[in-house]
Amino acid sequence: MIRALGLMSGTSLDGIDAAIIETDGEGAVRPGASLAVPYKPEERLLLRLALDAAMSWEPDEPMPEEVAEAERHLTLAHALAVRALLVEAGLKPADISVIGFHGQTVLHQPGRHRTVQIGLGDVLARLTGIDVVNDFRSADVAAGGHGAPLVPLYHQALVGSTGIVEPVAIINIGGVGNVTYVSPDGVLLAFDTGPGNALIDDWALEHIGEPIDRDGALAAGGDVDMDVLEHLMSHEFFETPPPKSLDRFSFSPDAVRHLSPPDGAATLTAFTVEAIARSLAHVPGIPSRFVICGGGRHNPVLMAMLSKRLQGGVLPAEDLGWRGDDVEAEAFAYLAVRSLRGLPLSLPTTTGVPKPMPGGTIHRAGGTADD
Repeated sequence: MIRALGLMSGTSLDGIDAAIIETDGEGAVRPGASLAVPYKPEERLLLRLALDAAMSWEPDEPMPEEVAEAERHLTLAHALAVRALLVEAGLKPADISVIGFHGQTVLHQPGRHRTVQIGLGDVLARLTGIDVVNDFRSADVAAGGHGAPLVPLYHQALVGSTGIVEPVAIINIGGVGNVTYVSPDGVLLAFDTGPGNALIDDWALEHIGEPIDRDGALAAGGDVDMDVLEHLMSHEFFETPPPKSLDRFSFSPDAVRHLSPPDGAATLTAFTVEAIARSLAHVPGIPSRFVICGGGRHNPVLMAMLSKRLQGGVLPAEDLGWRGDDVEAEAFAYLAVRSLRGLPLSLPTTTGVPKPMPGGTIHRAGGTADD
């Protein structure tokens, strides 16, 4: 068993999730301390500027300054999150064997064999005094995979630890939505479902000045425009079989621009739900339950819509004893251990990579790096 610390900053741009686990990188997982560090408004602004700049960043061009500046600030913010978590857990850097540092995705174009997660792994290793694994996705994408989603192997380990003997779907609603299907006979299938919270968050920021629709309050005051929803669901992505993955900006809110703020929020929330429901046509069996992870499960309007659309069986991760806000951070601690052990991080059925693919770059606290 290895004690590892995982760090995740998702496409919702809400902050840093940090979690400690002990694991062998296979079926054994014991959770430890965790915390969430919200981004300051100026940090969120830097990340949004980086995302905007990255949209026009071509492979043969140097990193845009907006992206480079965000990367520096992001790395420091993660180092401070590590320090805070160690203090809370009563641990020293020497008590942690490795940090799994996802960084921030600013560009995801698997069709062009390109994905970019910013974050300076070597700097984080020096600042924390702990070995760091980052760059989890590049090897997968270079080999022809989508590089996402990467959490399914950890989902499978969690399901195994619960003793569930029926097929189950784990649905993560972050900035983008994704689903992992796990069956007792070893079938593991995963893919992105469509928009998660990102469109809703951006709509709320534009119309009420808040970076999220807290408690679904804006959507609760509106009505779903079924014609707009049908138009949104006509996107070819939903008919494409897996493997498949998305960028935060793969979908646009333009179709709801003519709606009132509450109706727009309700329609975008329904869009996330319908995308999840339609995605289940691509899984090989009928899940006995749908376990919801990520920030979306805190939105009661979204959860009520999802439960109605899936006709029950919807439960938050906590009902299985999992930490729904920490699963992805835990997963990158788990994947860091797998990287140290040379185990695959992705499979043909999770990212579409041709064969099970190891990955990650190891940055030693002493200043060296290993692929």
